[in-house]
Amino acid sequence: MTPRFTETELPSNRVAYWCALRHVPGLILSWVLFATYIGIGAMAHDLNFSLGWAVASTLIIWASPAQVVLLSTLGAGASPLQAAIAVSLSGVRLLPMVVSVLPVMRQRDTRLRELVLPAHFTAVTFWVESQRILPSLPRARRIAFANGLGTGLCLGASLATGIGYLLAVHLPALLASGVLFLAPITFLLTISRNSQRFTEWLAIVLGLVFAPLAARLNTGVDLLIGGVAAGTIAYAVQRVRRGV
Repeated sequence: MTPRFTETELPSNRVAYWCALRHVPGLILSWVLFATYIGIGAMAHDLNFSLGWAVASTLIIWASPAQVVLLSTLGAGASPLQAAIAVSLSGVRLLPMVVSVLPVMRQRDTRLRELVLPAHFTAVTFWVESQRILPSLPRARRIAFANGLGTGLCLGASLATGIGYLLAVHLPALLASGVLFLAPITFLLTISRNSQRFTEWLAIVLGLVFAPLAARLNTGVDLLIGGVAAGTIAYAVQRVRRGV
């Protein structure tokens, strides 16, 4: 159920921020994210990275697939430049999410620097919850609420990274791999639950079809290729159905 707040219930940005922080522990996605980052921490330990480095990568990169790319490329002996390029290509998939969620927050007098932190926090979990909650909030409180939501998710993930790192000695490799797989499955189910229009469902189905086909190309950006193809076709179908 989507929480709803009125201007009276959120009288200031500070209240909106702390309200979002309190909201985070009650989200199923928060706990899925927590489990996922336990796997990230265990992976960092197994590849001989330091605890501080692992936690810093969570805070700075803030996207588990990109962190897997970073850890695996550096762990395999790639140069920092090669790893940076790979992580950047992985992060391109988040650009459409940033473009879609920031207009929901901004007002006419919103300054660009106020959107820097929400843009950094925009990963799949944050995007899914923002799309669900922000439209029901007073517009003046959306940025503060988004910052609180992102802060709560990021701090929880950082804590999980540390826990996973410290538990890595006792965490079976199969379990560590399994918790990493929890996130994409949960995101798929959540997005499916929130989808209402035919074109949204079409994009999901086409994405599931194109992803394994794109993976056979062995380009390293198969998710990007499959996602762009599925989204473009769904958008074209929507335009045709509207007669444009």
